Amino acid sequence: MSRKVAVLVLNPVNGFGLFQYLETFFENKVQYETFAVADSVEVKTNSGICLRTDSTVANLKQRENEFDALVFACGDAIPKMNENIGKSYYQDMFSVIKNFADKGKILAGHCASAVVFDGAGVGAGRKMAVHPYGKAGVKNAVPTDRECEIDGNIYTAQTEHSIRLVLPELLKALK
Repeated sequence: MSRKVAVLVLNPVNGFGLFQYLETFFENKVQYETFAVADSVEVKTNSGICLRTDSTVANLKQRENEFDALVFACGDAIPKMNENIGKSYYQDMFSVIKNFADKGKILAGHCASAVVFDGAGVGAGRKMAVHPYGKAGVKNAVPTDRECEIDGNIYTAQTEHSIRLVLPELLKALK
């Protein structure tokens, strides 16, 4: 049975990180859909490249049962979160993450994913790798300086450069 992954795409997204996930899923025949954390399916990478996602995070709500895992593709998470925290798509993002966690599904991400997961109220007491700049934003999880952490169903990489350490373990869990 093929597993299916929902990929949350921050706007702007770190293209290097996003494409590591997508290429790995494609090469290993793991089905996925991309969901913009934005009002539209149009997003950009941190370097300004325009991308089109499959849908928006608002359309992922109530569809959690269709997926086995959720990946948070980080970008400029901390400044954008501070800027957009009151917008409905950020509230939808936190709600979707919480729903996936409540169903015991796999959560994965890099850079500030620990901050976002923590902000969604998931992972209290769990170890999570986090970018050094995001460490102070983690309140209930246990932020680490390690390149990657796997704590139960939560897979985190410190930066886009350490996603490569998480991906083989994530693929094993998705098989």
